[in-house]
Order: sequence, then C-alpha cells, then structure tokens
Amino acid sequence: MVLRADVVARAVDHAASAAPGLPLLAMTPRGVPLSQERVRALAAGPGLTVLCGRFEGFDERLLEARGIEQVSIGDYILSGGEMGALVLLDACVRLLPGVMGAPSSGDDESFESGLLEYPHYTRPYEWEGRTIPEVLRSGDHAKIAAWRKSKAEIDTRLRRPDLWERHEGARVRSPSGARHDEDLKT
Repeated sequence: MVLRADVVARAVDHAASAAPGLPLLAMTPRGVPLSQERVRALAAGPGLTVLCGRFEGFDERLLEARGIEQVSIGDYILSGGEMGALVLLDACVRLLPGVMGAPSSGDDESFESGLLEYPHYTRPYEWEGRTIPEVLRSGDHAKIAAWRKSKAEIDTRLRRPDLWERHEGARVRSPSGARHDEDLKT
C-alpha cells in the first residue's frame, strides 16, 4: 500500500497554508538519520509539520514536488511513521525552556557532546557485591568530572565506534573547520 500523491498533497498544502514556512518532515527509513543537532534546530524553530506513512510509504512524486525532508529514526522497520513522530516530538519537547527544569539539565546527556553519557549510581553504596566507584564519593569535583569524561569516552569507543570516530575527528579539526596536513594522512 502506497499513499497517493494527490490525496496527501491536499493535506500537505492545507497544512502549509495554515502555517507557512514550517519545516515539513516525513518519517521514513529512507530519510537522513535523526540527530541531536537536527532535534535542537527543530526545537528552536517555530514548529513543524510531520507526515507519517504506513507500510510502503508515500508516492515518491509527493516527496519531490513538495520538497519534503525525509527523516529516519533508525535502521529498523516499523509499520508506520507514528512511532517515529513520537520519538521526534519527545526529543524536541524536552529541549523547550522549562520542560526539564534548570536550563543546564540536559547538558551532560548522551549525544550532546558527541559522546555517550557516563554511568550513574545511587544508593545503596553496595549492592550484590558491587560498589559505587570511590571517586564519586570523594567530593573532589575535578576528579569526578575527569572520571565522568573518561568513562564517557571509554563507553563511546567500545559501544558506539561510529560516534567515537566522529568525536575523534572533531577533536583534530581547527575551530574554523580547516584540516591540518596530519589529518589528511589517513
């Protein structure tokens, strides 16, 4: 089942006339993977319109004719785009001012710095023979920050080499984005 271009175009055109200038996204596995950077841009904007397909998706002519941005939430198959739209919505809403409390609440989350987040611990101190790392109980904020950064780097390198590669690549570029000669020797 493919959604007809003429039928969906009427809905798209109505939405565009009701709220001109909003980004128009279609949730589809053929789209660009959703990133935290794109989520931040969408959350900072005036809103958006999201199309959700079913089964085989949209007639390609609709996507071409209306300049619809195609977005994917991952490399797996769903029956439709509704779950993807909910993922997109949740990712955007949590960035709106006041949703998470303090403005800095999301600063240390996975993907904000290009790394996975460091591990977390809470009470009790010992559970099933496992204890909270001593550094976290030390009160030394500099050592705690260094431990967290180290753990985030280790976990990212081991669990998500794709993220680590991008993170490492970002480290060796200059602030302008220019590449150094040693960067080109790979």
